Amino acid sequence: MGAQRAARAHDRVVEPRSDSADRVMPSPRLELDLAAVSRAFSAFRDALPEAEPAYAVKANPHPEVLGLLAARGASVDLASVGELDACLLAGITPARMSWGNPVKKPADVRAAVAAGVTRFTTDAPADVDLLARLAPGAAVTVRLGADDTGSATPFAGKFGVTPDEAAALLTRARDAGLRAHGLGFHPGSQQTDPDAWRRGIAAAARAVEHFGAPVAELDVGGGFPTPHAAGPVPDLATCADAIRGALAAHREVPGVGVWRPHLVAEPGRALVAEAGVLVAEVVLVADRAGRRWVYLDVGRYQGLAETEGEMIVYRLRTPGHPSDAPRGPVVLAGPTCDGDDVLYRRADVRLPLDLAPGDVVEFLGAGAYTASYASVGFNGLPPLPTVIRRPVETPEETA
Repeated sequence: MGAQRAARAHDRVVEPRSDSADRVMPSPRLELDLAAVSRAFSAFRDALPEAEPAYAVKANPHPEVLGLLAARGASVDLASVGELDACLLAGITPARMSWGNPVKKPADVRAAVAAGVTRFTTDAPADVDLLARLAPGAAVTVRLGADDTGSATPFAGKFGVTPDEAAALLTRARDAGLRAHGLGFHPGSQQTDPDAWRRGIAAAARAVEHFGAPVAELDVGGGFPTPHAAGPVPDLATCADAIRGALAAHREVPGVGVWRPHLVAEPGRALVAEAGVLVAEVVLVADRAGRRWVYLDVGRYQGLAETEGEMIVYRLRTPGHPSDAPRGPVVLAGPTCDGDDVLYRRADVRLPLDLAPGDVVEFLGAGAYTASYASVGFNGLPPLPTVIRRPVETPEETA
């Protein structure tokens, strides 16, 4: 519980009630609309009602987000003891938790078992043996290595095994007294190619064929994309159709027969990204070698880690400047003295020509992987605070 208490101590929760309150709010900050999170959850359930939605906690572990999703009946995908503690505090029952991180210490497994978690993901023989020793009888899902072409942030081979290796791990788990429960894959975060889910499901069907028996569960991961400035993305319905079509195509597995697994999906970004606006302030505008540089009070170390390699190009808004104001290209940088703290050099980012220190720049669709990525004090800068925007009918709370 200590890790969770420390995390909450850094996470300033504010609910402004007037324009004057807005003027004294910290910058930078993440403004998070809980009603938007709830709408996104409803949209996901409508698009893929046959799947158990297991929220990827790492996307945004704010207690208010977890509490809302707990009330809506979501399951969760965990990666650490800190996330386990946060979910327990939010009222999520262990039956709705699965430990999705294949890289685990013995202490992690012991904590999960003590809390009542019985579902674990694995992708290595040594990890199967660890689970057999410390979580006897647990349900094991083997993670396949997915072809994540089309992802903005691919895993690059960090996790997953081939179909024949997956069958061997399922056999090893079964022989060690574990339940050879399922197969899973992740198509890569911000996946813009629906065929990625088709490829993953095809690989899972091959693993079932190699194993020689159906498994009870199939986890199709997350990766469901949200709008960014890099171009159009498929909507949830399109991704869901790809999943359903692939499941239908592989309903009959050679040598095994009909396979109708319980379906799990792990939306993270899809549930919280559009609920968040990261509000920043211009600190400096300068011309350098013929290019206009704009320095903000937020950068890669205060929550914009996904701008590394310009993988995610956020939509930007500049309140106080007309939408038709003259704009020009900029290099956008963070405030620290680290040379890597540059958000966009190559992307075609254009901001008003009269932008000046003190002006506001807002990053839209920033509710995922921002506050949870922020450092706890690099260059002496504080963690990114979160401002919760509650529906009007919600009773006032203070923090």
